[in-house]
Amino acid sequence: MATPQKGKNQHIVPHPDGWAVKAEGADRATRVTRTQQEAMDIGREIAKNQGSERIVHGQDGKIRQKDSYGNDPHPPKG
Repeated sequence: MATPQKGKNQHIVPHPDGWAVKAEGADRATRVTRTQQEAMDIGREIAKNQGSERIVHGQDGKIRQKDSYGNDPHPPKG
């Protein structure tokens, strides 16, 4: 059984002015940056604070990377 998620997943998506950090289901971007790396860094901090996931999309809009910060449905065994 999955644990309820604390915060909204953060998506890093292409934007006309560069790259946007967008909360899942939101109409507007939380932040818009010039570079994808800047957006990824901001998205990571928000996801860490909220215990959610950061989902990075490529220029084509397809998901290219996912990082979980506190809501991993398959945590490492050890």
